[in-house]
Amino acid sequence: MVRRKSAARKEPTIALINVVFLMLIFFMIAGTLAPPLDSDLSLVETSGLEAREPPDTLVIHPDGRLSLRGRTVESVERFLAELPEDVRHGAIRVVPDRELPAADLVRIGGELRAPGAVGVLVVTERALQ
Repeated sequence: MVRRKSAARKEPTIALINVVFLMLIFFMIAGTLAPPLDSDLSLVETSGLEAREPPDTLVIHPDGRLSLRGRTVESVERFLAELPEDVRHGAIRVVPDRELPAADLVRIGGELRAPGAVGVLVVTERALQ
């Protein structure tokens, strides 16, 4: 007696192959949406740069002290008074210390936005790992 394999047993394998093939096509298309960089382009290396805050940036120390361009500032109002008019009503950059409590950062951000600043940009360190 010879047993025949039914066609139903092969069908799940074919369906699985079809799904894997469709996933392969999807990831090939999705992975090529961004155009590649030119092959002759060499990127700038920034490993040796000196870290420094941008100008017109409020630096907030862990104990809550404020500084602008290396000088201590008594209050947020005083900081805003020292800024040019176009910067004062634009987006203000803030460089908080890592150890600064989040509640203090939120409070100072609110004080910066109250007089009419468009927004507060928090400058952080980006880890490339």
